[in-house]
Amino acid sequence: MSFLYGKHVRANGIRQHYLRYGGTGPVVLLVPGIVSPAALWDHVGQWLGLTHDCYILDVRGRGLSESGPHLDYGVDACANDILAFAEALALGPHVVLGHSMGARIALHAARIDASSISQLILLDPPTSGPGRRLYPIPMERTLKLLRAAQRGEGELALRAADQAPWPEELLLKRAEWLPTCDERVVHVTYDDFHQQDMHADLQAVQVPVALICAGKGGVVSEDDVREMQGLNPRLRVTRLAAAGHQLQVDDFEGLCASLAHALHKPAS
Repeated sequence: MSFLYGKHVRANGIRQHYLRYGGTGPVVLLVPGIVSPAALWDHVGQWLGLTHDCYILDVRGRGLSESGPHLDYGVDACANDILAFAEALALGPHVVLGHSMGARIALHAARIDASSISQLILLDPPTSGPGRRLYPIPMERTLKLLRAAQRGEGELALRAADQAPWPEELLLKRAEWLPTCDERVVHVTYDDFHQQDMHADLQAVQVPVALICAGKGGVVSEDDVREMQGLNPRLRVTRLAAAGHQLQVDDFEGLCASLAHALHKPAS
């Protein structure tokens, strides 16, 4: 076990909640996706904590971090959250590991200020944007699951969903934590997926970037990979052929192997 504690910190003017693992070694800040509170990444944190000082963030509007109608849930606000979080906790040089929405937040943060970011690792980032194809996971599917969870029917909805079944422990944990997500985060994030240009961020960042993408689900296509490598020739790419968008569930061992390689051999 590498779990240390969960805590709150005030940063960027809001309450941010996080889980910490390991406590020694290089620092990794993990930023989850749209409706993934930090608790759903506990198994990844436990593994990372064996060799790294790992922090997993509840992005605003999710988990135990601050939420409410007074908050801006857009990518700019979320990117500034993680920059302020790193400053408030004096993380020093650190890797930012982001999944899906979290990957786009990480990219945008590094474009704003990469002074303490040593490396980015992007897990299956949505490549949608102005004039591009839509994000292939329909918003209504995400909203249907979230609303069911908020009614207390999340477990039934998750079991019935047309997707690869999650391991029982993770499915129950997902049903438990899904109701903590503010429905507005889904609407705002999907808008950002289609209105914000992550490719401009990728082209602008100066830190090493590794991309780990799923073999299934169509979030990152081979055409996307070629375009991204054209924009950022230092980009290092790994594809997990057996995994869908939830790589941390579909191919945990493959993800761990890919992360170990990316963390020990950052792109130069």
